[in-house]
Amino acid sequence: MEAIAAHTAVDPKRRHALGKGIESLLGPRPQAAPVPEPTGKPLEIPVDRIEPNPYQTRTAFDPAKLAELTQSIAATGVVQPIVVREVAGGRYQLIMGERRWRASQAAGKATIPAIVRQVSDEQAMEMTIVENLQRADLNPMEQARAFDRLSREFHLTQEQIATRTGKDRASVANFLRLLKLTKSIQNLVETGELSFGHARALLGLESSKSLTEAVERILKDHLSVRQTELMVTAMLNPERKPMRAAPTPPPQDPNVREAQDRLQQKLGLKVRIEDKKGKGRVIIEYAGVDDFDAILGALGE
Repeated sequence: MEAIAAHTAVDPKRRHALGKGIESLLGPRPQAAPVPEPTGKPLEIPVDRIEPNPYQTRTAFDPAKLAELTQSIAATGVVQPIVVREVAGGRYQLIMGERRWRASQAAGKATIPAIVRQVSDEQAMEMTIVENLQRADLNPMEQARAFDRLSREFHLTQEQIATRTGKDRASVANFLRLLKLTKSIQNLVETGELSFGHARALLGLESSKSLTEAVERILKDHLSVRQTELMVTAMLNPERKPMRAAPTPPPQDPNVREAQDRLQQKLGLKVRIEDKKGKGRVIIEYAGVDDFDAILGALGE
């Protein structure tokens, strides 16, 4: 047996020589473009070798803010690396940092600093959603659709979604319920014309006629979330004493109205500015801890 093993063993030196012989006949093997090794440290990666994030939960990028970021990157470069993962063909798929990647392209940058991670589809989607949630970049409908994707595509329960995204289960359930609203109402929530609290109150109504009437009144009379809840209760229980009509607010200065609309769009919550000759107060309505955290995040706390 030892003799057979001795004859069948291949001398390492002979194998090396054989490899050289084949190379001399066929020519050197073509070398693929070098792919940086995942080290956990930022690497300079060509921007044209990066593909968009298929799990991006944010649907709108503010053109003005993107233009500002483009100017900054053109002047000083990218300060915070993006996060990518390797895909086939020596390319990369974006996980986090799409605004920085887009702005780098617009600024004419050839490369961008990136951290390469080895993650699954589920992990990549989870990282994308969590990053946006932590930065309060998503409006309520975008959050609802993100949670829905985790549920449908990765079969996660509400409890699992809550654990992985840092939300409580009741909050996840409330966001998912928003998807039961009509598309027109979802659009109003997405643009900030209706807050998360308003939308949640409207879930008590089932008929499209009732929903349309309720939304029209909210927008016309600038109802608060509490007033909306009382209105929905009255609509569901018409035999009870009807709710007193909300007083018609006085005409609002156009500049104050514009500032109020901008704040509502930024926070995704109902905002009311009461101004009297340059003095007054800003009232921000929130329906729970998640809304309150979003306000703190916007204030940089």
